[in-house]
Amino acid sequence: MSDPKPKSSGTPSAASSELDPDLLDKIRALKEKYGTTGQDLPAYLEGLLYTDYLNYWDYIHLDALLGLQTPRTEFPDEMVFIVYHQTTELYFKLVRWEQEQLADDPHLTAETFLMRLERMNRYFKILITSFEVMVEGMEPAQFRKFRMALLPASGFQSVQYRLIELASTDLINLVNRDQREGLRGASLEAMYQEVYWKRGATELATGDETLTLQHFERKYRDELLRTAHRFQEKNLWQKYLTLDVDDVQRETVKVAMRAFDLSVNVTWPMAHLRSAGKYLHREPEVIAATGGTNWQKYLPPRFQQRIFFPELWEESERSAWGTRAMSNEKRNGYVASSEETSPKSD
Repeated sequence: MSDPKPKSSGTPSAASSELDPDLLDKIRALKEKYGTTGQDLPAYLEGLLYTDYLNYWDYIHLDALLGLQTPRTEFPDEMVFIVYHQTTELYFKLVRWEQEQLADDPHLTAETFLMRLERMNRYFKILITSFEVMVEGMEPAQFRKFRMALLPASGFQSVQYRLIELASTDLINLVNRDQREGLRGASLEAMYQEVYWKRGATELATGDETLTLQHFERKYRDELLRTAHRFQEKNLWQKYLTLDVDDVQRETVKVAMRAFDLSVNVTWPMAHLRSAGKYLHREPEVIAATGGTNWQKYLPPRFQQRIFFPELWEESERSAWGTRAMSNEKRNGYVASSEETSPKSD
């Protein structure tokens, strides 16, 4: 005769009563979630029994992250150069993440807009202050040697920075300043042909497109144009115009908008100019950037007067755009002479 079945320790309801009520609520919620899709909740719960615990290094893919630095030379300071630029791109990704959420929010409030804008300002503040890593963190002699192994790559080719610009303002504000009036009302494709950064990527000797620009256009032109179309009516400026705010709120948001404009279009380029001036300006000659870009005319903000939100600035502020920052950098000795950087030579 077979052994009798063991007696139950209690009815199912009695067993259930021994479980934490919060746990039961979560099990019921999970059952409802998976049941509506025809999935078997017990199977998923069983899978948890065999799943390893999550570790920090797995979650952030630490091993893969630390394996992404592949110097092309044996100069130690090239590692500084690579890590800094990779870190910069990660912060750019955070800025774009906030822009994407702002653009796609169908019920955007002033509070949410300001929250995300202040996040972006915080990211750029970190980037700007961290540029000391580039300015003071490499030996100039090493940099001038290992940079020759990077040709024709250039930070100019950071597509994320271009995407941030396109998601911030109307495309006309990114057109060369001497062509803006003539292109108002033109197609986005026509405006893109005259976008300011192309002029900065010209051969110093011939004025032809650099190989750096040719490669960049070949890889990213279609994506950049798609982004321009996507954000045409929901870039930061356009979303700002839709806000339903009182005068006090509008002034608060305006201050944050101006801070973002100044950080991206003046302070950040000037940080680059300071670095370029230190490493590439060497009497009696000025060394070309790795991509052959004309950094002396591309980086100084007063030359393009690139302003995301011109309506938020007084005429006197727009006409003096970047000049105070420029004068500060001249006092620090990091830019070329006035003759070499004169906007009259554009």
